[in-house]
Amino acid sequence: MSGRQGKVYCRGTLAGFLEEFPQGYRFAYDPAYLADPAQPAISLTLPKQKACFESSALFSFFYGLLAEGVQKEIQCSLLKIDETDDFGRLLQTAGQDTIGAVTVRSGEAA
Repeated sequence: MSGRQGKVYCRGTLAGFLEEFPQGYRFAYDPAYLADPAQPAISLTLPKQKACFESSALFSFFYGLLAEGVQKEIQCSLLKIDETDDFGRLLQTAGQDTIGAVTVRSGEAA
C-alpha cells in the first residue's frame, strides 16, 4: 500500500515522482524526462537512471529544500503540520519559490 506522493519538477518540467511508504521513501525519474538528454539530473546524489532510488529516511537533497529554525516553526504553526513530518512539510512548502530549480508538488504518481 502506498502512502503520500509528490511530483518533482525541474525548471517547471516534470522530472519524477517521490513517494512515501511505511518503510521509507522512493524517487523515480519520469520516463520522458529520463529519455531527454538535455534534461539534467535533479541532484548529484540522484543521477539520472532507470532504477528507483530508495531510502529509509527522506533523501538529503529533498530535506535540504525544507526551512529550518524559526521559519520551520512558523510554517508548521501556520499550516498545522507536525514539526516531525518532513514529507508533509515538503509537499506543502516546496511547490514554488524554492532555492534552485527543483520544486515538489503534492499529487498522484503515475
